[in-house]
Parts: sequence; C-alpha cells; structure tokens
Amino acid sequence: MLFTRPVFASLRFSLLLALLLVSAGLLPGRAMAQRTLSSGQHLYLPIYAYIQYGDVDKSGVASRNPVSALISIHNTDLDRPLKLLAARYYSTEGKFLRNFVSSPQILKPMETLEFLVERRDVVGGSGANFVIQWEAAVPVSPPLVQALHVELQLHRAIVFTTDAVLIPR
Repeated sequence: MLFTRPVFASLRFSLLLALLLVSAGLLPGRAMAQRTLSSGQHLYLPIYAYIQYGDVDKSGVASRNPVSALISIHNTDLDRPLKLLAARYYSTEGKFLRNFVSSPQILKPMETLEFLVERRDVVGGSGANFVIQWEAAVPVSPPLVQALHVELQLHRAIVFTTDAVLIPR
C-alpha cells in the first residue's frame, strides 16, 4: 500500500494529539488523586532538561535530546487565592540553580502561573527538579503543579508531563 504525504501528516497529527491528551490526563488512564484542603505545602516536581536514549557509546555516554519544560502552577480553588513563595530549580546533582520566583506571587482563584525552562538550558540535566513552596491564609484546594516537556522536530515529537508530589514536612 502506498501512502501519500497528506496521509502521513494526518497520521502524525493524530498521534501527536493522542499523546498530548493522554499526557494531559484528558483521556482515560490516570485517576485523580484525592486531595484535601491545605494552608501551605512544599512540592517536588521532576524536570528533564534532556532525555538520554539509545546505546551508550565508547566513552559511556548515551545520546541526549534536549527538551523544553513548561512548568504550570494552577490554583484549583474556586474562591480563595494562594501565595507562591518559591519555585527553586535544582540540578541532577542537587545543586541549587535559581529561584524562578523573585518575590511572592499571589495566584487568584483559578489562575495559572507558568515558567519555561528553555530547550537550550540543559544545565539541570536529566534528573533536574523544582521545589515549589506555597501558602494560603486559610485552607484552600492545593494547586495542581505539572511540567509539560516538549521537543518538536520535523519527523518526530517528544511530549510528556511530570506531576508534583508532596514533600512531607
């Protein structure tokens, strides 16, 4: 069977759309965790500055593909604001790189704040992470914190999400 370019383009678009929907949790496959009200938390968010893949070469290093990471902090409370105190970025080795929040930021009900770790910023490595710290005056619905990792090239796309987890304190 011979495929024409429009068929391949349509197939690529369909696959990319399915990947985006699954990774965003909009298709079946991921159950929502039960969440309780809180007046503040520290959250750990894994980030990948690049993806290692393929075989290891003679020097012991695998191929690397840099990806961008869009960090989204969603205030999921319908009525109350929360205050974002810090979004500290750490390397694979645990070295503090920078704080993406220079001063506390108020997120209104249902507001989202985003930060971008650019594709060219690979200093964090394949095991980079953020520690997100927030507080509220009264208990609120905790924020939903995710990172959308993306790399689009001519004939392929890499798209996946990572979710923050609570750091017990």
